[in-house]
Amino acid sequence: MNITLRVWRQKSRDDEGRMVTYQVEDVNEDMSFLEMLDVLNEKLTLQGEEPIAFDHDCREGICGACGVVINGVAHGPEVTTTCQLHMRSFSDGDVIDVEPWRAKAFPVIKDLVVDRSAFDRIIQAGGYISAPTGTAPDAHATPVPKADADRAFDAATCIGCGACVAACPNASAMLFTAAKVTHLGMLPQGQPERASRAVK
Repeated sequence: MNITLRVWRQKSRDDEGRMVTYQVEDVNEDMSFLEMLDVLNEKLTLQGEEPIAFDHDCREGICGACGVVINGVAHGPEVTTTCQLHMRSFSDGDVIDVEPWRAKAFPVIKDLVVDRSAFDRIIQAGGYISAPTGTAPDAHATPVPKADADRAFDAATCIGCGACVAACPNASAMLFTAAKVTHLGMLPQGQPERASRAVK
């Protein structure tokens, strides 16, 4: 496929930033979106141009660091992370807009990379259990009702990617915060600090 990318370029927090158009040829439909950006960056580097800065870590859909807005949708057209989005979700000749998360809480550092430390501050405020719990107990040692365990597990699946903030018209992190409070509040280990955690 041949794709036209319109990518947000911003040299630093203080730079104005703008959309820049790039042509990417011979895109394999089995490439991930990040692999396609890697190919473009290699081309830019060989041409002596500055490669596009974008964040990633695991490239396995686990960490969420790769989050960008694709055609106005957080992570793009599929229900997955950007690294697990494949180019088969697009068609030959498509024009694709790629932007960083647009939220005051996530200021742009460079290009598509944003400062996610706002989420770190939420975790530091109480998204953890401070009481020493020792080694991992046997799975059946502390009975947890199945409904509670299921709800805690659903909340724990939040990977903190920031898509909820990017998608929210108010740029609110309440979904992330609620996931962290619910996850620990549904389990016996989280009960001693349940009330103080929610307030923090």
